[in-house]
Amino acid sequence: MSARTLGDAGFSIGIEDVTPAPLLQLKKRAIMDEGAARCQQLLALYNQGKLELMPGCTLEQSLESSLTGVLNGLRESAGSACMQTLVPTNSPLIMSQCGSKGSPINIAQMVACVGQQSVGGKRCFDGFKSRTLPHFPRGDKSSYAKGFVEASFFDGLAPSEFFFHTMAGREGLVDTAVKTAETGYMSRRLMKALEDLYGRKWGVAGTGALGPARG
Repeated sequence: MSARTLGDAGFSIGIEDVTPAPLLQLKKRAIMDEGAARCQQLLALYNQGKLELMPGCTLEQSLESSLTGVLNGLRESAGSACMQTLVPTNSPLIMSQCGSKGSPINIAQMVACVGQQSVGGKRCFDGFKSRTLPHFPRGDKSSYAKGFVEASFFDGLAPSEFFFHTMAGREGLVDTAVKTAETGYMSRRLMKALEDLYGRKWGVAGTGALGPARG
């Protein structure tokens, strides 16, 4: 019945499925304003040297850890608000819930907020002298200067936000390519070693990595 229904009616996704509801826009603005105020408070404490140090961390490391926690929480909060405004017939929501493709994070990035971009598990690093991009003042440690993307894919990314997003995306592509090669070679070495074990058990001369086996 499912196959027949899909054959007759089909299943597709359109721009209306990722259009944010007016209520979500209000909730998102409130969440972002609250997060920005919290980040400004942390930066003020850092500049005054009064920021509470985390165990085993310097002042700057404590600031980065605190800001990362706040900014990651913003995407989660915006994502939760986004999921509450979606109707049950929303196509991305259906795909996410049935397990065919995607996740709530993907939906939140399309509709609500892309969120903090990380490279090597940290906020985007300085590519120029004391700043990530020439678009920002030197020494700027604010959320927007270190890779936070407030916009959603529906809203469209600013040039600096797009660049930060490509930084995180490139890391994912490189990791995937490198891990594929490493795991493939690891699998080959394991198989060649198991050839010797097989040969020793059954008395068959092996030609594996450990040399010919003796029966």
